[in-house]
Amino acid sequence: MNAITKLIIYALALVVTSANAQEFSGEATYKSHRKVDLKMDDNNANAALNEQIQEQLRKQFQREYTLTFNQDESIYKQNEQLEAPAPASANGFNIVVSQSTDIMYKNAKENRYTNQTEIFGKQFLIKDTLTNRKWELVNETKNIGVYTCFKAIFKDEVTTQTVNEKGELESLKKERITSAWYTPQIPVNNGPEDFYGLPGLILEINDGDLTLVCTKIIINPKEKVEIVEPKKGKEVTQKEFDEIMEKKNKEMMERFQSQRGDGKQMMIRIGG
Repeated sequence: MNAITKLIIYALALVVTSANAQEFSGEATYKSHRKVDLKMDDNNANAALNEQIQEQLRKQFQREYTLTFNQDESIYKQNEQLEAPAPASANGFNIVVSQSTDIMYKNAKENRYTNQTEIFGKQFLIKDTLTNRKWELVNETKNIGVYTCFKAIFKDEVTTQTVNEKGELESLKKERITSAWYTPQIPVNNGPEDFYGLPGLILEINDGDLTLVCTKIIINPKEKVEIVEPKKGKEVTQKEFDEIMEKKNKEMMERFQSQRGDGKQMMIRIGG
């Protein structure tokens, strides 16, 4: 760590310590953009279909979320849309990206989270410990709106699932680098989704596939910020929920394989 980085960290600590002496709350709006990379057989017909599907998916993944926060807690959820995007339909394929009903509650002081989510018509309440990411502070800054932001990165390994040439579900491991831009001008240890752990509110996140960018912030609104932890659903740990999802994915893949080549219309559903 060089002298400049140390100086930045020291300055951030002073800013956060000073601001924490007073009550702090607010609402931040984020917009999402997701990279879409579909692979199909390499021929002209499939190439055109592939591009059409990817364009529709890119549009449907553009969503808006609100993070309501105070110094210790937050609620993060998708904003309701008046009209859902029309699904893509071509050559027997329908793509439907369902709206997320997740409500993510984080309590940084108690180092825990609760995520209320629904899959296949069943509601779950995931309760677990917050992920303690080992952020690396980077000597880079940029402005997001009127806020000066500092960069931090986090490296980890993730497992992705893909369909191989035999039509079988295959797990692949790869390194992921997540970049965060945070501002000490908003001295809360928080951010969108399950991200937290930096000396200032995270205004932008990019993990290589998903980008979340803050577009609007209201600090200390006139109406008191109320944060209520969600309570509906079957209570499970994150590990238990991941095992349920893995089982459901296998069931869906088996159903997909049984329908291949039978002339039926196939729908790909991404989301709940």
